[in-house]
Amino acid sequence: MTEPRTADWRALGTGVRLVVLDGDLDVARRAVEDVLDRVDRAYSRFRDDSEIVGLNALAGSSVAVSSLLADAIAAGLRAAEATGGAVDPTVGRAMRAIGYDADFDSVRNPSGPIELRLEPIPGWQSIQFSAAHREVRVRPGVELDLGSTGKGLASDLAAAAALTAIRGTGGDKRGGVLVSLGGDIAVGGTPPDGGWRILIAEDSETPSDAAGEVVAIETGAIATSSTTVRRWRRGNRALHHLIDPRTGVSVDSPWRTATVAAATCVEANTAATAAIVMGTGAIAWLDAARLPARLVALDGTMTRLNGWPEPAMGPTDSAAVATA
Repeated sequence: MTEPRTADWRALGTGVRLVVLDGDLDVARRAVEDVLDRVDRAYSRFRDDSEIVGLNALAGSSVAVSSLLADAIAAGLRAAEATGGAVDPTVGRAMRAIGYDADFDSVRNPSGPIELRLEPIPGWQSIQFSAAHREVRVRPGVELDLGSTGKGLASDLAAAAALTAIRGTGGDKRGGVLVSLGGDIAVGGTPPDGGWRILIAEDSETPSDAAGEVVAIETGAIATSSTTVRRWRRGNRALHHLIDPRTGVSVDSPWRTATVAAATCVEANTAATAAIVMGTGAIAWLDAARLPARLVALDGTMTRLNGWPEPAMGPTDSAAVATA
């Protein structure tokens, strides 16, 4: 088995890392770039020509959507139902109202004063969606935002595409891939000996060889949500990108970071985001879902659930290939 090869670049406003084991890195990268380009065109809030921006502009009408956007909306609705609305795709207006209406660098460094406006969340039940006909209708005044589950879905799709690209259609079962989008990590195929080693950090931009806690997965996905990274200020108020659907503003949570492992990155992202929003109620919810999780409280205290491993004793392990 050869050593994994790695490529790093930026897309969708975040860092992308692709790791390929026993396969053509360039071929895999082209497959991932194609997926991310289609995702950007389908459901980015930050480009005027995206499909979701057009859909939001037609609120009140029934609109036929592409298969990719339909899959993304379906994932968002499943997440909302599974979390009791803690993760809700109708937070678009609220996100814009708190100032997250552009690429994050522009949000963090505004060119002029911005008025902070709080908006109620319409709720995911306000969406009428037919998966069979790929038709969507949102109430007037409702704006969809698939930034949370959409990123997890993009990781899942990109990993699947990369694996297909390196294996081809000849039945070759060799090779494995890891795709990380801003710390939302999906893997596929044959893992390295000992599994895909992942550094757990609050910031996905942390180098994977930095000091810290490392875990390994062989299949599935892992995702981290945090209130400590995408932060900005409006006047005297500190804000971040995780909206509490109950209030329409950045959630006030006892957890500053939540990391969850699951079968897919959509599920992992959903659970990690929901844990921040649910607060102390997240422990019972994660236990019921039997999802391994690591929650970091505001004071740094850690809670490990459902088999999440305790850190190994001894020297710091720096053999990670990605950061979650």
